[in-house]
Amino acid sequence: MAVALCVAVLPFLSVSCNKESKEFVPSFSKRDTVPGMYTDSVTTLISDSGRIRYRVVARVWKIFDKAYEPFWLFPEKIHFERFDDSLRVESVIECDTARYYSRRRLWELKNNVLIINLEGETFETSLMYWDQRNGRVFSDSFIRIEQKDVILSGIGFESNQTMTKYTIFKPNGPIYLDSDEPDSLKMDPKAVK
Repeated sequence: MAVALCVAVLPFLSVSCNKESKEFVPSFSKRDTVPGMYTDSVTTLISDSGRIRYRVVARVWKIFDKAYEPFWLFPEKIHFERFDDSLRVESVIECDTARYYSRRRLWELKNNVLIINLEGETFETSLMYWDQRNGRVFSDSFIRIEQKDVILSGIGFESNQTMTKYTIFKPNGPIYLDSDEPDSLKMDPKAVK
């Protein structure tokens, strides 16, 4: 009888042991390729000396703090505003994608970059770098600058970080928004041969 009981119970034990399933959590890639922080729908205010100076709005913010060169990634648009002492917006930066290299203090702004400086001038390009350590903004891409009465464009650009003193390396020539050209650009009909 004991043998019959063992023979009858043994198949159930083996079946129950075989049905045990092991679940494995998928492993991550190396820690340097995975963000240490992932945040969506970010709106943050940044103060300096107790006064609110900046507002940053981003859909997604990822921090890759263990990467060989640590960086922050804003893959889905970013919007910066700089405020004056009365909390009026005095300058704006927008782009589709941004990357901030924290060790070098270097911003890389890409795709549909729009900057409005303190003087109301509008800068448009596809790629712009902002080197905070050296207080310089630069690009080797096409840039379009709209001032109050003229549009400047060209390839390659360098500026101070307030975007008030700048140089276009390969200018295409000005386009005047006013219907009258400045006297210096009017052509003398006698000079054409």
